[in-house]
Amino acid sequence: MKKLYVITLLLLLICCLSCKKTPFSPEGPTDVRIRNLTGSVLTETLVRIKEEEIPFGTIDINNTTGYHRFRTAFSKAYISARMNGDTISTGPVDFTYMNYFGQVKMTYDVNLENNRLTIKNVTLDSPL
Repeated sequence: MKKLYVITLLLLLICCLSCKKTPFSPEGPTDVRIRNLTGSVLTETLVRIKEEEIPFGTIDINNTTGYHRFRTAFSKAYISARMNGDTISTGPVDFTYMNYFGQVKMTYDVNLENNRLTIKNVTLDSPL
């Protein structure tokens, strides 16, 4: 009985020591990409979510970028780009009371309305 107790304790200790904490949290990371629905080529595209800022480069008409990883992502983001020589953006975003998406891959569908970029739709593509 004593041997069984010691063996069980050793197995439990080995299991506890071999466990690793994953680098994921409920907030993220989130993989984000952009689909250009503006009808024009977007150049120097930049996405800012909270304090994180990642350049996405040039996005052709009706094309989608590759995924870029953010610590967190929300239904809105600050997106700026150059289009036909002019800089346009979605405008400032207040993330204070927004809910995060969590550990997913997502797509922002970006459109142009009144000479301003807008996020027309957010698509959750798949879990990470």
